[in-house]
Parts: sequence; C-alpha cells; structure tokens
Amino acid sequence: MPSHASSSAPKSKKDHWLVLVAAFLGWLFDGFEIGLFPVVARPALKGLLGNPPDQLIGEWMGIITAVFLVGAAVGGALFGWLGDRIGRVRAMSLSILCYSLFSGAGYFAEAPWHLAVFRFIAALGMGGEWALGVALVMEVWPEKHRPWLAGMIGAAANLGMVLVGVIAFYVKVTPTSWRWMFLVGAAPAVLTLLVRLFVPESEQWRESVKDKKAEPFKELLQSPFLGRTLIGVALASVALIGTWGSVQWIPLWVDQLTGGTMPTAKASAQMTSSLGAVFGSLLIPILLGPVSRRWGYFMICAASLLVCGWLFRSPQEYGASMLWMIAAAGFVTASFYGWFPLYFPELFPARMRATGQGMCFNMGRVI
Repeated sequence: MPSHASSSAPKSKKDHWLVLVAAFLGWLFDGFEIGLFPVVARPALKGLLGNPPDQLIGEWMGIITAVFLVGAAVGGALFGWLGDRIGRVRAMSLSILCYSLFSGAGYFAEAPWHLAVFRFIAALGMGGEWALGVALVMEVWPEKHRPWLAGMIGAAANLGMVLVGVIAFYVKVTPTSWRWMFLVGAAPAVLTLLVRLFVPESEQWRESVKDKKAEPFKELLQSPFLGRTLIGVALASVALIGTWGSVQWIPLWVDQLTGGTMPTAKASAQMTSSLGAVFGSLLIPILLGPVSRRWGYFMICAASLLVCGWLFRSPQEYGASMLWMIAAAGFVTASFYGWFPLYFPELFPARMRATGQGMCFNMGRVI
C-alpha cells in the first residue's frame, strides 16, 4: 500500500511550532472533553434526578456516552470534509468553537436529556478537531519527525484527561457543584481566535486543491480508497470499543467500589489511567515506528487484552495495587492513539486526508 503522507514543510520553523502548539492545545482540550463526563456523571445525574438508584445513573451515563460517541463520528466526517474543502485552519477553528461553546452549555442543563443534547453537539467539534489537527501537523512538519509527532498527538488528549482528574481531585465535584466543570470546558473558545490569526495553512492541501475543489466523499467510495477506509474503520473500532467499553468506565467503577465514600477515588483513578495513557501514546509510536504497521498493531492489541484481563479479573478492592493496574491499562490501551496518527495519514492523499482520517478514527465510535 503506497504512502500518501509526504509533507511540504514551510520554510520557517516558527510555522512548524505554531501549527504543533495550536493542534496540541486543541487535542488537549479534546481529551478534557472526553474525560469530563466520566468524572462529573455521577454527581450531575444525582443532582438532576434527585438522588436516583445506581441502575438509573448507569443507564443515563450509557445513553449520554453513546450519544457523545455518535456525535464524534458524525463530526469526524463532517468537519473532515469541511477541512478538505475550505482548509485545515478554518475548519479547525470552527470545530474548536463548536466543542468549547457546547461544553460550556452543559452548565445550564436542567435534565439528563439536556446534557445528552449538549454533549452530542460538543462531540461534533471534538471528533472533527482530531482529524484536522493530524492532517495539518503531518502536512506541515517534515516527514522524518512523524513518529514523535504521532506520540505528541496521542499524549495531548491524555494530558487533557489528566487535567480533568487534577481539577476534580483538588475541588470536590458534588451534586450541587458539578456545573462549573462544564464552564472550564468552554475555555478553548479563546484558542479559536489565536488559530485563525497565527496558524499557517497547509501548503500541501493548497496545492492538492489548486485546480479543483476536493470531493472527498465521492473519492472515498471508489477504489482504492474505499478498501483503505474500511480497514481504517475496522482498526479504530477495535481500539475504541475496547477503551470506551472498559477504561472510560473506570472512574464510575471505582466510585461504586468505594460506595461514594472516597470523593477523591474516582479522580485518582482518572489521573492514574490518563498518566499511563500519556506515556503509552507518547512512547509507542516512537518504539514501533521501525516495525511494520501490521505487527505494531498486533502487539498493541495483544498487550491491551492481557493487561485489561488482568485488571478486571483481579480482586475488586480499591487501593494502591488497583491503581498500578489502572495505570498499566491506560498505558497499553492508549497506545492505539499514538499509533493511529502514524498510520492513517499514509492511507490518503492531501485532497481527502482530513475526511478519510476523520471517518476511519471516528466511525468506530458508532460501532
């Protein structure tokens, strides 16, 4: 399979770093969005529903999480298409504005379905920002830097999850105080202006659409790109089902194990998992860069299966040993998210890269 990930780097190193910093901050706040609800869910739903049973909390958390995942899948395709049509920078600005404003809107929720609506719209922007940022960074920086750039991409989102845990650890989130966490999620709106003013557009994208407008959806449905897209969706689905079906529920699981008597327990679990994820997503693309993509993916899958099986089959008692296992699970499962930015840009040319990556990475969320 030929690689389409060549870059046409701008002359100025300042441009390289402006692009990376803007995308890094965008991904960091993506991670904050992802990590926000698992920490806030229990107190928020208790406050909105009037101290309901755990079963009802679990049902609503499942509904809101599913809605969020569908929104991310739609947003990945929608904003990816927009990035291939109007440019990476303009589309990325819109995606950041979308997820920040509607994250902040969660402050005003008066019923669980309000949260579901706001989380869906916020997820549209969150799903789009990942694909746009990956395309922009990989097209602007020289190709030789791609392994560590992929690691930075994966690490940034997990740092955002660490940030959620740190805030929740030091400031207690209760059924009467959870709303302010959503206001923190609105902070990236400021980043929109900075991106539009200072971040340069991808010259590789400009060159690819110089003669005609991109038609990414049409091309993605044709050979050879249809097959590549389906492979990408399948690979991402495995990782997303695994992490969202297990690791993302760890804070709520820990809260249930402690009976809600240790307010810092779920924040500690979130931080521990996310810190492990930072190192996993940062190191794995560097370590597996020289390895074939097929073998690299296999090794991450095998390690994730073993470590998660170890965590969930061990005695279910919260303590230091469980936190070590949670850190290990975070390390191996997040490795996928450092590996995908290394692999997906190789599948598509610049004229359809944002759409293709967005569909590959985010459609797995629906599955």
